[in-house]
Amino acid sequence: MMKEINEFIEINPKVMFGKPVIRGTRITVELILEKLSIGETFEMILEEHPRLKREHILSALAFAASSLRGEILIPIPAA
Repeated sequence: MMKEINEFIEINPKVMFGKPVIRGTRITVELILEKLSIGETFEMILEEHPRLKREHILSALAFAASSLRGEILIPIPAA
C-alpha cells in the first residue's frame, strides 16, 4: 500500500500550505477523512469530486493509518 500512498498523495509546501493532497489536485486527505467521518460514502465523494477515483480515497485512508502508526493518543478530558 505504500506504493499507492506515494503514487497518489503529495505533500508540497506550495499546495494547500503543505497539507497532504491527492496528487495533481487541491483535494486534501483531511477533507476526504472529514467527509467519510460524517457518513459520506465513497460514491458520494466521487460524485462531488469527479477528478477523484476510488484508489485516491483508499490512499487517503492508508496515509492516515500510516501517519498514526506508532503514535500514542491520549484523550483529553472535556472541561
